[in-house]
Amino acid sequence: MKSSQLRILFATSECAPLVKTGGLGDVSAAFPAALKTLGLDPRILLPAYRSVLAQLPKCREVARFAATADFPAARLLQGQIASGVPLLTLDCPELYDRAGGPYQDADGADWTDNALRFGLLSRAAALLGSADSPLGWRPDVVHCNDWQTGLAPVYLRYAAGARAATLQTIHNLAYQGIFEPQFVAALGLPAECFTPDGVEYYGKLSFLKAGLQFADAITTVSPTYALEIQSEPLGFGLQDLLAARRDRLSGILNGIDTALWNPATDPLIACRYDADTLATKAANKSTLQRRLGLALSPNMPLFAVVSRLTAQKGLDWLLAIAPQLLALPAQLAILGGGEPQLERSFRTLAESHAEQVSATIGFNEALAHLIEAGADAFLMPSRFEPCGMNQMYSQRYGTPPITRATGGLADTVVDCSPATLADGSASGFVFHDASADALLAAVERAAGTWRDTVSWRALQRNGMARDFGWETSARRYAAIYARLATNG
Repeated sequence: MKSSQLRILFATSECAPLVKTGGLGDVSAAFPAALKTLGLDPRILLPAYRSVLAQLPKCREVARFAATADFPAARLLQGQIASGVPLLTLDCPELYDRAGGPYQDADGADWTDNALRFGLLSRAAALLGSADSPLGWRPDVVHCNDWQTGLAPVYLRYAAGARAATLQTIHNLAYQGIFEPQFVAALGLPAECFTPDGVEYYGKLSFLKAGLQFADAITTVSPTYALEIQSEPLGFGLQDLLAARRDRLSGILNGIDTALWNPATDPLIACRYDADTLATKAANKSTLQRRLGLALSPNMPLFAVVSRLTAQKGLDWLLAIAPQLLALPAQLAILGGGEPQLERSFRTLAESHAEQVSATIGFNEALAHLIEAGADAFLMPSRFEPCGMNQMYSQRYGTPPITRATGGLADTVVDCSPATLADGSASGFVFHDASADALLAAVERAAGTWRDTVSWRALQRNGMARDFGWETSARRYAAIYARLATNG
């Protein structure tokens, strides 16, 4: 089958700007749009959270699902996202109409019924890909994303009649959707699937293992991460399964929305610029310093973080080296939320160094754009990073990233050295050891290079010249879809 004829159901728990907690939200908006540009026929399936319905007042009902097992009845509503890709939202007030985030309540505790909430999303995706679909539009491939849609391949495997092929994408293997075994019956799964060769994971039910076990193909979000997850420690208990299915596993780097993240047209920054007008970037730095209450100091580098505040991101190492970083001298801007201890530590650091450190807890899209434009360098010292997107945004904005050589960071950032500066490939600063000392050495190298204006300009322009758009990756996915549809 020609890829341009393919119908793809992209099942996801997030889609920016409707709902976003991390990179999955950005991917779920930009990637289907790239498929549409290639001539495919994608549709997005998303839970109708309260915040989503508030932003989509003109959705129309296209189907109803009866209550079954422990699932309440639900409706399927149709609208579209800004790119024109059709959006199907799964409306079930008992499960989705509540305050808080998509996975947790306002206090940061996981919703106790997440198994049902995302089991219903998986079941709806499978139903739309089965012979029993209530829609005239029938997908050739159901593309599942992370654990929240991992049961869809299981439901489809046990469905009667013709069915869509399935592809499971791992965005972060550390989150697996593990629940007590009684949910097998509550979710309407056949008892025979609860085995070590099925959905059972050390006596419990794993949504992600289910997807990896039953999907027709598996992808993850960078080539290096695809290798890392086939062994410890980054296999998180699923390394043997992934190694056994390596013939169905592909690592395809995420792209970014190059229209949304473009310093030459970005409406959220103070002064627009491109690789030929990089001097204008300084106006964004001063605007950012004013907004964050930092000293207006053009003669010290401003390092920045936009991230979930978790140990995975290596931000405890950043706290450990903060005294040395500030003594360079340098400034530090933090935007993000996550583990309470990290939030408190960054707040305390900012309070004690008000002119050099700012900590904004939470997320603000406009501030994230201004940080990318206004910072001198961007910090991503991750212990592991399946893909990462901010290192790509940063290069596009002439803000060289400082990264650890893991996952997608290893695939997208070229370390600055005399040789890579000479051949035009240098785009950031890369360290290898998982330690605060290694991060500090990279920060010191970046600060030293920043003071060399000629080298820094070359580094900025190298990063800005790189193509991180979705087209190449979307074509690779289209080829997998075509193969799955033909084999099916």
